[in-house]
Formats: sequence, structure tokens, C-alpha cells
Amino acid sequence: MSDSEATTITAALDALLAAHDPTVESYEEFRGHQFDAGLAWVQYPVGKGGLGVRPQLQRDVNRRLAEAGAKPMDAAQFFQALAAPTILAHGTDEQHDRFLRPMFTGEEKWCQLFSEPGAGSDFAGLGTRAVEDGDEWIINGQKVWNTLAHIADWGMLVTRTDPEMPKHKGMTYFALDMHSDGVEVRPLRQITGEAEFNEVYMTDVRVPDAHRIGARGEGWRAALTTLMNERTAIGGGGGGGAPKRGSGAISHLMQTWADLPDDEKTDARRDEVMQIWIRAEILRLTNMRAVQNATKGQPGPEGSVAKLAGAELNKELYSTAINLFGMAGQIDYDYTFRRPGTVDLDGSNNGIGYAFLRVRANSIEGGTSEVLRNIMGEQMLGLPGEPRVDKEIAWSKVPRS
Repeated sequence: MSDSEATTITAALDALLAAHDPTVESYEEFRGHQFDAGLAWVQYPVGKGGLGVRPQLQRDVNRRLAEAGAKPMDAAQFFQALAAPTILAHGTDEQHDRFLRPMFTGEEKWCQLFSEPGAGSDFAGLGTRAVEDGDEWIINGQKVWNTLAHIADWGMLVTRTDPEMPKHKGMTYFALDMHSDGVEVRPLRQITGEAEFNEVYMTDVRVPDAHRIGARGEGWRAALTTLMNERTAIGGGGGGGAPKRGSGAISHLMQTWADLPDDEKTDARRDEVMQIWIRAEILRLTNMRAVQNATKGQPGPEGSVAKLAGAELNKELYSTAINLFGMAGQIDYDYTFRRPGTVDLDGSNNGIGYAFLRVRANSIEGGTSEVLRNIMGEQMLGLPGEPRVDKEIAWSKVPRS
């Protein structure tokens, strides 16, 4: 990291905080000024929320703004970590100007519209249809497992635009206005009692071609950008750096251990807790390395490592915490139906009872653990790929149940 880059960041922070007080201005107002100063995503180009410097410097920005009293990012904005790099990489300058700033300020929230009832792990098999009609597209289909779609203003939507092409080549990516006529969002109640997930139905929804992200038929390429960033974000490597040692989910387990009566702190239990702490620290360091290796904020397959390891660790971590509680871990949880306004992927913000249930989804959302093992085997270890007999066949001719 060059001294000139650090000097650039310091100067920008000095100017921002001299002109704007984050403890006085509203969340949206201050984040707008932060974006304009190039301190939203420092690795992005000038004028697009960045200063064209290394992404590691975002940690310094976030730390100093927190010390100045700036509010942390609203958890409901989780999907900016997916949408922003996709729009930057594949969108037009006009789309950069239209979407990036209100996404960062929180004035417009996003969701992801990828999976379908018949196209989950085989995402490229999706069937939601987009038909061109002049300078618009008419979209019909169904998406599922859409986190926070009930509060979203925009959706990252991938559709089938050419069913006569092989499945990976006939897809197109759009920004969907979730308030459009014909968009219906229905809740999916989860084991936690809440409906953070949704299913989204689209019936003759009209989307302007100006909201197409990337070229026609290049939806798979744009979607990969989203998916790689999603896995890094879920794994814990997003946001400019990994969390500090001992924070997040592991802090719950360590506090549970600290509160345990001395006569229940057996050697076997101590060893089990320590092994999980070591794995959590290894994951934190792996995330730091993944961030440092990222180029222009676009992670590679290392994001799959973090996501897979994090999913398996979280399930074991909270199972251990519940076991430490004994029978008391079976009570005092509210299963009342509710519609959350934020996302808590590792459950670390809502207590151990909630977290134990919520992290069951970690090994499914953002790519199943089985799919991620395939990615790691093929892209990182160079192992032969699984047979894919439908890869070169037109989507319309692939048998479906």
C-alpha cells in the first residue's frame, strides 16, 4: 500500500469530517456526503463512490468514521455488497449514476431474485421469462428464498431471454423496480417464526431496457459477480476487512462458557470450546487474506472457502452453545410470526436460541455447501468437473420435472 494512497484517504476523511458531523446529520445525509467524498467503496473509481485506491483502506475509513460517531451500515442494506459491484462491473455510466449513491445511503434497498422452485442449486436452469417488447421487456415467472424482498425497492433479477440457447448463454440480468405493477411478494415463514425469506411472483411486469444490467444473453456472467460477492459477504470477508478477534458469533459461545458454573467446565467441554475458537480465528484470518487478495473489490473462489467454512462453523458453534445451556436451552424463545426489517445471517444479534435455528440456513443460502465444494474442487484444486450433460443443449430441450 503506497503512502500516497494513505495520504489521499486521510485528506478525504479530514475534509469530510470538517464539513459534516455524523452525530448531527441524519444517517442518509451523512452517507450521501461520504459517497460524494469517495469514501463509500474506496476501491471504486472517482465519482462512483471511490477514490481508486486499494480496498484494504476501507477498514481505516470505517474505523475513523465510527470513532467520529457515524452510525454503522443499516443491516437492511446487506445486498448493496452484492448489487453495487455487479452494477459497477457490468452496468453503464448512467446506471452507476442512477443506482450506486441511493443504494449506499439506504434511500433505496435491494434484494436478490435468483433462485426458483425448479432452479436452486442449478441456478442456470431458471425459467423466469423476459420477452423484448420495443424498449421494454415483459417478465413472467416466480422467484423464491428472496431475503428482505418485502422491504426492497429494487431487485437483482436474472431471467431467461433466449430459451433456444444453452442454459448459461440465454440469460439476461435486470434491475427490477419492486414497486412495479405485477410484482407480488409473499412471505415464507421460517423455523425461527419470522418471514425474512419471501417468494416473488411477476406477472406481465414491464421493465425498461435501460434497467438491463450487461448485454443480452450475458446474465450468467453478471450473476457470477453477484454470487462471488455474496459468498464473500456471507462468509464474513466483505466490508473492507474481517471483524476484530473474538467478535461476532464466537463471542456468544465464549460468553456462554464464561457464565457456566465452574463445576460444569469439564476438560472435555473446555477442549470442544477451544477447538471452535481456533477454527473461528482461522476463518477470520482467511477472510483477511481474501480481502487483501481481491482486485477492485471482485473476489475470486476464495469467497467460497469463507462461506463454506463459516456455514459449517456457525452450525457447530451454536449447537455447542445450546448444549452448554443444558435443558435451559430449550425454553424462552418467541416463535411469533414476524416480518423483520434486517438480516442477521449468523444470528449474533438476536440471542443464542434464535441463532441456533437461523444458522441452519447458512449451508443453503448463497450457494449450498455441496455446490461450494464442487467450486473449490474444480476452480481451486483443479479436479475434474462433474458430468454436465445439458451444458450445450438448448434450454428448451432440457428435460424438466
